[in-house]
Amino acid sequence: IDVNECTSENPCTQTCVNTYGSFLCRCEPGYELEADGVNCSDMDECSFSEFLCQHECVNGPGSYYCICPSGYNLLDDSRSCQDINECETRNFTCTSQQTCFNIPGEYKCLDPVRCEEPYLQINENRCMCPAENPGCRDQPFTILYRVMDMVSGRSVPSDIFQMQATTRYPGAYYIFQIKSGNEGREFYMR
Repeated sequence: IDVNECTSENPCTQTCVNTYGSFLCRCEPGYELEADGVNCSDMDECSFSEFLCQHECVNGPGSYYCICPSGYNLLDDSRSCQDINECETRNFTCTSQQTCFNIPGEYKCLDPVRCEEPYLQINENRCMCPAENPGCRDQPFTILYRVMDMVSGRSVPSDIFQMQATTRYPGAYYIFQIKSGNEGREFYMR
């Protein structure tokens, strides 16, 4: 008569399966059977693939879970992270004069445009140098400020914005140049 080792002594740490004249040990999902054939040890799922989680994988007993960096929410798939738009959720500390600008993982408070002499402010993002002012002789006629959200993952090269000179002022010449912010040489003009 076969002895059911699983009920009499159960040598397995997790699941015991009786066989004719012997027994087998099985492990629950997330665990693997050790070389002794009896004990089960936790399987580190995070070490199998770097693609289990978008940001960081944390191994747990018999399982794993994903975490996102500060400023991101874990999506319903329990793997992907989505940026929290603090400007939409009103979770920011900008003053009433400042503009909230969402950036990945956080936000920035942008101060209003301030025109420097001899420029005059025309609207919230444009400064003009009056032609009758002698200090405007070798200065650009207008300066226009634009804040743009440049999404990562965009295919390159690609056009970011376009400017166009006008023929409104005969004899005028136009100079287009990147004044600052191109230290890494990521941008160019054509």
